Amino acid sequence: MDPTGHAHPPASSCRGEVVRLAARGDGVTADGRFVAGAVPGDRVEADGSLVPGPNRAVPACVHFGTCGGCQLQHVSEALLADFATMRCLEPLRRLGIAPARVRPAHLSPPFSRRRASLRAVRRDGRVAIGFNAEGSHALLDLAMCPVLIPALFDLVDPLRRLLEPLLPPRSVVGITMTATDAGIDLLLANLSVERLPVVEALTAFAVEQGLARLSVEGPLGVETVVAPGVPAVRLGGVAVTLPPGAFLQATADGEAALVAAVRECIAGAGRIADLFCGVGTFALPLSAAARVLAADASGPAVAALARAARAAGRPVETLHRDLFRRPLAGAELRGLDAVVIDPPRSGAAAQTAEIAAARVPVVMAVSCNPATFARDAERLVAAGYTLETLWPVAQFRWSTHVELAARFLFR
Repeated sequence: MDPTGHAHPPASSCRGEVVRLAARGDGVTADGRFVAGAVPGDRVEADGSLVPGPNRAVPACVHFGTCGGCQLQHVSEALLADFATMRCLEPLRRLGIAPARVRPAHLSPPFSRRRASLRAVRRDGRVAIGFNAEGSHALLDLAMCPVLIPALFDLVDPLRRLLEPLLPPRSVVGITMTATDAGIDLLLANLSVERLPVVEALTAFAVEQGLARLSVEGPLGVETVVAPGVPAVRLGGVAVTLPPGAFLQATADGEAALVAAVRECIAGAGRIADLFCGVGTFALPLSAAARVLAADASGPAVAALARAARAAGRPVETLHRDLFRRPLAGAELRGLDAVVIDPPRSGAAAQTAEIAAARVPVVMAVSCNPATFARDAERLVAAGYTLETLWPVAQFRWSTHVELAARFLFR
């Protein structure tokens, strides 16, 4: 018994209890064993069998356990939020960094993903379309998907019929679907459109399905086949026409959570830099109350942002620049009240070092990779910054992929 008079469970029971989820979604027991499919609160018996605990959920998809897109459909809502928070904090903890405040994790709801990349292959005499199977390059042919918005999933069967006569044996076509205000923007990669019947079939498909635009990507780049509508989205109240295949936050819900965090943390700033700005996810909302310098290596994205800002009369200065090779430094950062930085998964070591050296008062970091974020955070903290607030954002529902926003203040 312990000092309170409660009896301890047998040591073997404690060792077999699943106490946390690992970064890739496996359950971890008290004695450090990794157990696929286990959830905190489950118990692993001596013979290896799993006794379910109270924190399990019924998976929402028939593909769960096979599809590589969702690893955590068997986990309760509360534990999904805990997992998202843990994924953000654990890499920081290993570096001795602790945020002063951690906000509750934001979870995007089912059927909310507005952008997806799929593959199509000819298999067993028919076209299969879907995501990769878990831990494999094999394609899982989708029969349902509780993650995608219905309009995206509803396009899967028509795409199978479209590609049936167009897809040569052993070829693979990449499919990128993005929901815009005027309909779906569809980009097909590795599909030859040299023959007129193919162009006619694609054009008819776009019109029949109410697409905003249909483009193809080949050896010479991206070519728009037909654009019945204007593939635009509204960012901060400003309409932006997306370049084909442009990056957009996976869900409108997750985007709203990230934008709200950024706006809250740099409220009152008059001069802001938005680095790795894309088409203006943060630059355009922030430009309603501040002057913004927006920089990115994607020429089409920067051009789309510039056109949208001009049309709306927003004070956004754009800069087409590779921030990995030529990060903003010195005089370019001097005089800024705040910097927003939203790099790719590899992080932004060079740019973070320049920001730290310039001692910009407020740094708002958005990241899709907690590990590289922690590395960049370590550099800022070493230069005198404090990690003041962190927001976990799980917009890839049921996935181990987690995003975050974090506010650093120079002390």
